[in-house]
Amino acid sequence: MINVFKNKNFTFLFLGRLVSNAGDSLYAVAAMWLVYELGGSAFYTGLAGFLTLLPQSLQFLVGPLVDRWSLKWTLVISQVIEFLLIIIIPICHFLNLLNVTLILIVMPLATLVNQVAYPAQSAALPKLLSKDELVKGNSAFSFAYQGVDLTFNALAGILVAAVGAISLYIIDSITFIIAAILFLSINIPEPKREKEKAETKKFKQIMKKYVDEIKEGVSFIRGSLLEKIILGSVVANFAIGMTIAVLPVLGDFLGGSHIYGYYLAALSGGSLLGALIASWAEKFPLGMFSIVSFGIGSTLWALSSIVPWTTASIVLFGMAWIPIGMTNVMFAALLQSTIPSHLMGRVFSVLMSINTVAMPIGSLIGGTLTEFLGSQIVFGCTAIGIAVVPLYWYFFNNDLRDLPVIKNIDAEYMGLGRTEQLIVETGSSSELQDNI
Repeated sequence: MINVFKNKNFTFLFLGRLVSNAGDSLYAVAAMWLVYELGGSAFYTGLAGFLTLLPQSLQFLVGPLVDRWSLKWTLVISQVIEFLLIIIIPICHFLNLLNVTLILIVMPLATLVNQVAYPAQSAALPKLLSKDELVKGNSAFSFAYQGVDLTFNALAGILVAAVGAISLYIIDSITFIIAAILFLSINIPEPKREKEKAETKKFKQIMKKYVDEIKEGVSFIRGSLLEKIILGSVVANFAIGMTIAVLPVLGDFLGGSHIYGYYLAALSGGSLLGALIASWAEKFPLGMFSIVSFGIGSTLWALSSIVPWTTASIVLFGMAWIPIGMTNVMFAALLQSTIPSHLMGRVFSVLMSINTVAMPIGSLIGGTLTEFLGSQIVFGCTAIGIAVVPLYWYFFNNDLRDLPVIKNIDAEYMGLGRTEQLIVETGSSSELQDNI
C-alpha cells in the first residue's frame, strides 16, 4: 500500500480526503450538539438528523454531473462552498443572529455538497492510479474514512465540552480551506472538452441513459433474494437513524458532549474492527452467520442501554457493531460476486438509495419518540429494531436462513440470472441509446 503514496497526486488527494473527512466529522458532532443545545428538545435532533441524512439518498443522482465536470475544480469548489456554509454559524453567533432554524438550513446544504465531493474523489482515483494500484488506493481511502470517523467523533465531543461548539465550527471551517488547497495541488488528467452544444446534447443523452439504467437496476433486483435481504437492511438502517437522533440527548443525560463523542467513536470503532476481521467469517454459512451476528449485536446493544455504568455502556455499544460490521462486509462481497459487472453500478445505486432513505425517517421518528419516552428507552428500542433482522431471517424466510458460504452462492442461486436474461431478451433503453 505504501507504494501508491509515491504518486504525488494520489498523496495530495488522500490528504485532502483525510482533512475533509476530519472536517465532516467535527461538523457533524458540533452541529447535532448545537441543535440540541439551542433547541432544547430531542425533536430538533431528530429533525436535524432527518435533514442531514436525506441528501445522502440522492447521491446516486450525482454520477452524471461528476462525470461531466472537471474533477479537480469540483473537489476544490466543493470544499470552498463547505467553508462558506460552515463559517456562517460562528459569524451569526458573534452577531447574535444564531438560532436553531439557521443551523437546520445549513446542515443539509453542507451534506448536499458532500454528495458531490465524495463521488468526485472516487472518480479521480482511476485517473491517478494504474489498474493494479486501485485496490490499494481504495483500501487506503476506506481505512482513512473509518479511522478519521473513529478519531474525530471522539475528539469532537471532547472539544465541544472544552472550547464550545462555536469554536469547533471555526476550527472545522479551516479544515475545508486546507482540503481545498490540497485538492488544488492535484494534477488530474481531464478529457478534452467538446463544443458546448455537443456537450449539452451528450449530457441529455447521459441523463436519459442513467434513468433507464436505474430502471434496469430495479428490474434486476425484483423477485430475487436481494429483494428479501434489503428488507432486513432497511429495518436496520431505520434503527440506526433513530440512534443518530437519540445519542446527543443520551450523551447530555449521561454527562455531556464528550460522552456523545465517545458513543460515536464506539460505533465507528466497532464497525472498523468488524470490517478488518470479516475475512475470518467467510468459512461460515452466510445465512446462519448473519442471524447469529445480528442476534449478538442486538443483545449487546440492549445490554448497553440498561447497564448502569457509562463506560460499560459505551464499550458494549461498540462491541455490538463488531458483528454488524463483519456482516456488512460479507454482504458487500456477496453482491460483488453475484451481480454481473456491467450491471454493478446501477444495482448498487438502487440498493444504496433504498437503504439510506430509511435512515432520515428513523431519525425523525427517533427524535420525536425521545421527546416523549426519554433517551434511554428509545436507545434500548433501537436494539429491538436490530433484533428484527435475525428474527425475520430465522422464522419467516427459509431462503435467507439457508444461505451457504459465499463462495457457493452464484447469481442463479440468488435468483438473479433469470432477471438478467429478461433484460437481455427485452432489450434496455440504455442499450438502445448506446446504438444510436
